[in-house]
Amino acid sequence: MEKVTVSALQEMKREGRKIVGVVAWDFQIAQIADRAGVDIVSVGDSVGVNLWGHANPFEVTVDEMIIVCKAVRRGTKRAIVSCDFPHGPLQGGVESAVRAAVRFVEEGGADMVKMDDAVDFPEAVAAIVRAGITVVAQFGTESASASAQMTEKLVADAKRLQAAGASMLDFIHSGPVAGPAVVSAVSIPVVGGMGGGPWLDGRIRMAHAAIGYAATALDSKTESYANVARITLDAITAYSDDVRAGRQIKGAVPM
Repeated sequence: MEKVTVSALQEMKREGRKIVGVVAWDFQIAQIADRAGVDIVSVGDSVGVNLWGHANPFEVTVDEMIIVCKAVRRGTKRAIVSCDFPHGPLQGGVESAVRAAVRFVEEGGADMVKMDDAVDFPEAVAAIVRAGITVVAQFGTESASASAQMTEKLVADAKRLQAAGASMLDFIHSGPVAGPAVVSAVSIPVVGGMGGGPWLDGRIRMAHAAIGYAATALDSKTESYANVARITLDAITAYSDDVRAGRQIKGAVPM
């Protein structure tokens, strides 16, 4: 089982092989994703809203991200582990950003860090890279129009981030016009989640969304790869029925 490296991801781009990434927040999902052969397990700051029920994504802290990153690191052997910056360290300046990045690597076990809205913080990207830490730079968080002017700006942003030292770009709302233009303009891999498509070098998807884990999946009409929420509801309902009927529950060993 050969461990994925940044060099391997860059080689995949050159050879036209797609990069597979998933967002994971826990030890169990990390193990499953790693066994499935994904290339990147991204520890997303989306954990706050989607798993812990926070009211907004800005509530997640560096300390909390380190706890989540450590759990994912324990479950990941082959894939690269990337850890998101939460809101705060980047906005606090270059020194604050570098300190947080070092903690994600040294305490959390991350192989690389992902910086949201990185185009606004090129000095921080460069400083973190100088500290010996691999950076995934996220940009394009607003839906891109198909205009030539917007595409030109996004290409310039991508080139600026590559020049700052980023090893990979996470292009959020790429679209079928700006996406291919950015992919062609830089030599580093360009992946994306929301608003992405097969025109990118790879895709990143929340594992919990892909498997339909959230309670909202119970009533969702959106196609996914599974509906774990429905399976879980049925299982817990069946368990409850067994308990109330005085039957032995499944999986329990009588003592």
